[in-house]
Amino acid sequence: MAIHEWRRVPVGLDARKWVTRGNCKTLLVIVHTVTSGQRLLDAARLVDSDTRVQVMFTIAPDVFNNGVEEFVQSIEGLLLPWQQAVNTRFDLAIAAAYGHVHEVHAPLIVMEHGNGFNKRVSWAPGKHVAGERPTYGLDAQRLVRNGNVIASSIVLSHQTELGRLGRACPQALPVAQVVGDPCYDRLAASMPNRNLYRRALDAGPRQKVLVVTSTWGRHSLFARRLDLFSRVVHELPANEYRVVALLHPNVWFGHSRWQVRTWLADCQRRGLRILMPEQDWRGVLVAADWVIGDQGSATLYGASIGVPVALASFEASEVDPESAMADLAAVVPRINRYQPLRTQLDRVAAVLKPTDYQRVEERVTSEPGRFHRNMRRLMYRLMGLRQPSSVPIAIPVPLPVLVTGLEG
Repeated sequence: MAIHEWRRVPVGLDARKWVTRGNCKTLLVIVHTVTSGQRLLDAARLVDSDTRVQVMFTIAPDVFNNGVEEFVQSIEGLLLPWQQAVNTRFDLAIAAAYGHVHEVHAPLIVMEHGNGFNKRVSWAPGKHVAGERPTYGLDAQRLVRNGNVIASSIVLSHQTELGRLGRACPQALPVAQVVGDPCYDRLAASMPNRNLYRRALDAGPRQKVLVVTSTWGRHSLFARRLDLFSRVVHELPANEYRVVALLHPNVWFGHSRWQVRTWLADCQRRGLRILMPEQDWRGVLVAADWVIGDQGSATLYGASIGVPVALASFEASEVDPESAMADLAAVVPRINRYQPLRTQLDRVAAVLKPTDYQRVEERVTSEPGRFHRNMRRLMYRLMGLRQPSSVPIAIPVPLPVLVTGLEG
């Protein structure tokens, strides 16, 4: 079925004639990008095994819609055309972005796009706007429409985010709820099996895993320090290091898979491993001995589980100074262009103390290990259902599957 064709089942005027299980509560997962879809799956899977709930997906209009249809198809989710979704009532909807979500007819939960609220809203190049740039996810322009807060519940990772939200958009504070962070909880659940993740990267017992990660946009590592990928595979012997490139999906879908891989073709020939955008990115952080990154969330999550971190690029103007990302940037070293990488990596690992990342770890979540319990309670309350008797817990993330060579 083409994505633009309306479905007659399991929703629609005559759907009851065709469905096998009727009278289900309906949960709509609103996916803007592959990144938001990956995050939303942690919430959608909280209704696993509940035969009272029918889950559906839809793609909200977004500049980075590329790859989203394939993402939903890969998990074999039921995909509704956007126009059908906004003309249908649901018992609950969840999203991890705000674009067009006011058009949906359902109680709405909006999750954080990454960890906390780190990034300033981006303006178009050359555009000058009076006043301070707002922080994405805290700005009233997205949270409020026609004087009303759009979401029924805004879920937060940390208690400190309540204060930030209250200062930026006080009318949204009554619907905010601290539930924790799904990525941190699943990373923490994966750490006891770290050797499995290292083996998935084909890392030997004496080899070190270096993850080079980049967010997207003009101020990212990939934009400003693309030469770093070539440098690491030239300077670090392949028999001692496994180097993995972890790029934000918007890099891939903004330029195309072919283009990104051809830009990195020489590095791949020299041993660079690449995580493709549809793969779960968290497993490579579990395996990492170091992370070199920028102001993206992957850098922050690496530090939160104790991986030594260094910044190769960091644009302070893009980051809210009250955020956890700003706290991280204040304590981690920068990669020097002129010193040998091996020397810098050894120094980063040698000087790291358990207390160095303590404030950062404490800022990532104030409900460690409790996201799944808290989020399920909220979802079932809004759907008007009694929760299942089981206790939801964080499960380890999937093992990473990397690309090691060029396709013909």
